[in-house]
Amino acid sequence: MAAKKKNLALHWQILIALVLAGLIGYVTSPETTLLGLRLYDVFDFIGQLFLNALKMLIVPLIASSMIVGVSGIGASADLGRLGLRTIGFYAVTTTLAIILGLTLISVVRPGIVDGEPAGDLLALETDTSDVAAVVGDRGIGDVVEIFLRMFPPNIVEAATDNGQILGIIVFSLLFGFFLSRIKEELRHPVQKFWEGVFEIMMRMTQLVMAFAPIGVFGLVAKVVMTAGLAAAEPLVVFALVVLAALTLHAFVTLPFLVWLVLRRSPWRIYPAMAPAMLTAFSTASSSATLPVNMECLEQNVGVSPRITSFVLPLGATINMNGTALYECAAALFIAQAYGLDLSIGTQFSIVVLALVTSIGVAGIPAASLVAIAVILTAIGLPAEAIGVLFVFDRILDMFRTSVNVFGDAVCATVIAHLEGEQVLIEGEAPFKGV
Repeated sequence: MAAKKKNLALHWQILIALVLAGLIGYVTSPETTLLGLRLYDVFDFIGQLFLNALKMLIVPLIASSMIVGVSGIGASADLGRLGLRTIGFYAVTTTLAIILGLTLISVVRPGIVDGEPAGDLLALETDTSDVAAVVGDRGIGDVVEIFLRMFPPNIVEAATDNGQILGIIVFSLLFGFFLSRIKEELRHPVQKFWEGVFEIMMRMTQLVMAFAPIGVFGLVAKVVMTAGLAAAEPLVVFALVVLAALTLHAFVTLPFLVWLVLRRSPWRIYPAMAPAMLTAFSTASSSATLPVNMECLEQNVGVSPRITSFVLPLGATINMNGTALYECAAALFIAQAYGLDLSIGTQFSIVVLALVTSIGVAGIPAASLVAIAVILTAIGLPAEAIGVLFVFDRILDMFRTSVNVFGDAVCATVIAHLEGEQVLIEGEAPFKGV
């Protein structure tokens, strides 16, 4: 019997597409034609089609994932003290990650090259003045506007406008919460409906991402064809800044919180969680890493199944430290590339949106691109600009997923300690394997 043919992993397909796009874009020009068609127009069509498919998923994916996640939390008997502690810790670590990412991007300014915005180098087509007209005049007064946008007067109309996604998020959170509070005979069919919608949207997302190599090829080839390899400079700096921010969060912020609460050395948790972090790095999926994460915490750190069975599935749904950091960094980088200095009000919008959209990000590779599109459109930046992020997105996805998973592990360790469990105690069962 013939062996089953093994498909090439998606990240290798994307890497090959990047290399081919760079080569073809470098040796051609915007005026190059093939069979009477300009290659630039062909690449632009391919890239735009992929981005449209990605944006098509935003509203149903965010709404269904949040309704399912929140209704599941609200229906749990553990939502009391354990749930509040867990959600509170996740909110704190995610906010710290967001602030760290915004700070480093603001200091290094990778979107500025030789004192000039990198928009031309990155072949960002939307006119800077048009973007500035939407974004540039926002101030601290827009903080109030943020809260007004949380409650749109017409939820159906808001669902047709990606710029009103914050209202969809709040509506979904409230819908999920109160879904868990109604009678079982009424709750069950509605819950199953939204679970079905979420499963469908996950499969549709996977389908769209299966065409990511083709979309990435079109997007990157167009950029290189227009700007040449000079476009790599700001993107390399941006990637390095994001990696630095993720590293600081994983090796400074999170261990400090462990030490602050447990008053024990946090460094022992790294070898204990190494298998889970390596699995997260290789798969770029926090959902796929969940079983390994639970095993490492229970066997190597000493966290009880009572804690891991609640904290980790919840974390795989709503705790995305690395993802939220990356979303904010990407939005600010693109704003810099357009030559915009975002006001405090707009940056506050980014923080709020990153915090809430990270809850709705599916735990699969590259799903955060949907959330980035949400943030960009909400603050008035063109969603098409995310095309430039594809060059390094896969490698950054692997790193930020590892941070997401490690953040879940740190939370479980801290919550277990607060619940009276003995964790990170050397030489005592079940802490072993380190």
